[in-house]
Amino acid sequence: MPGKGRSRNGIKGGRFIMKTICLYFEIHQIIHLKRYRFFDIGTDHYYYDDFENERSISDIAARSYMPALDVLLQMIKENNGAFKVAFSLSGVGMEQLEMHAPQVLEKLQELNATGCVEFLAEPYSHGLSSLANEECFAADVRKQCEKVEEYFGKKPTVLRNSSLIYSDDIGAQVAAMGFKGMLTEGAKHVLGWKSPHYVYHCNLAPNLKLLLRDVDLSDDISLRFNNPDWDGYPLFADTYIDRIASLPEEEQIINIFMELSALGIAQPLSSNILDFIQALPACAKAKGISFSTPTEICKMTKSVDSVTVPDTLSWVDEERDVSCWLGNAMQREAFNKLYSVADRVRIAKDPRISQDWDYLQASNNFRFMTTKPSNVGLDRGIYSNPFDAFTNYMNILGDFINRVNSLYPEEIDNEELNSLLTTIRNQGEEIEMKDKEISRLKTKIEKMEAAETKKTKK
Repeated sequence: MPGKGRSRNGIKGGRFIMKTICLYFEIHQIIHLKRYRFFDIGTDHYYYDDFENERSISDIAARSYMPALDVLLQMIKENNGAFKVAFSLSGVGMEQLEMHAPQVLEKLQELNATGCVEFLAEPYSHGLSSLANEECFAADVRKQCEKVEEYFGKKPTVLRNSSLIYSDDIGAQVAAMGFKGMLTEGAKHVLGWKSPHYVYHCNLAPNLKLLLRDVDLSDDISLRFNNPDWDGYPLFADTYIDRIASLPEEEQIINIFMELSALGIAQPLSSNILDFIQALPACAKAKGISFSTPTEICKMTKSVDSVTVPDTLSWVDEERDVSCWLGNAMQREAFNKLYSVADRVRIAKDPRISQDWDYLQASNNFRFMTTKPSNVGLDRGIYSNPFDAFTNYMNILGDFINRVNSLYPEEIDNEELNSLLTTIRNQGEEIEMKDKEISRLKTKIEKMEAAETKKTKK
């Protein structure tokens, strides 16, 4: 191998000389909408089921997030910094944690203090803005990055889109935002004969490196671990690491991506899933396998080739595409209706409108409307069927769009609205500057009067 430099992470000449595992967890929380009737339009502007939101996130925090994060923190301490992990938190998920489970954010801050954790960028809404509107997508990501930096003191340099949604065009957008890397799915229909165990780059933006999820190794933990009918059951940490070690020597990057809720919800704690996770570092060390964060891999590893993804892919369903959100006419109608006001919402910057916008963008709102037979087991919450989900969402969307239009009438086009709001903001800034000048002059006058009084008394 070229080059002589070697670091403690086992990197030589810009390449890992040992296999390294990139372990990543997603943290997102569904915002549950309440039952909203047609006759509520125009009279009720609050769309959420607060009881269900508090109940669900409190439950997931107790059964999954806190036990899992405690174990991950213990793993970092036990392995003296050799174990590393990455997280991606949606902004709306962080809002729910702030309100109902702040202990989760505090635990994540404790993990962050170890220096062995990376926090990734993603759309604040956990929505589908990347499929609809470039400026909306950029604003969505920027907002989440600001919140991540506020909590953890670091600006993300690697992005994962909602549900690992990716295409060549999206990759080019992400590169234009300044990100160095992006996570996506190692889908077989995209890779063909290629292996997901290398670093690749975006076909339209060679400077954007791509880390591709190993579908089988990830799903063995997140989907199959507790399934007694699975050929690999029961799965032990040593046999799992042995599989990784037996991969061809040149296949060095093993990306294992899943939702954090897999540890405790999808795979219950009674399955000993946390014991399995906790045993991985020792088994990996015995085989000369390290752990690395996405940014470390992107910085230290060269891309071997581009990946061409003309059609959008994701990590959802067997098709690994976006059909679970946009596969039928109802979903596309709701999606197009929502994003028809995207520019007006973005330009307006009204706090209450913006918050509702974030919550209504969340991808689960569209998934509840799916008619795909592969989703027979999908939990639709309050909805009895896809049409019920569509009707409820469209009622809410009708009220939301009316509110947007009442603030900024439809006859004012986006360009004119942008110009008007810019003028208003400039006037506001001018008034603020004048207020500061008046305050400065008043202070100066008071000092002069005080000096004059003091002089008179003498």
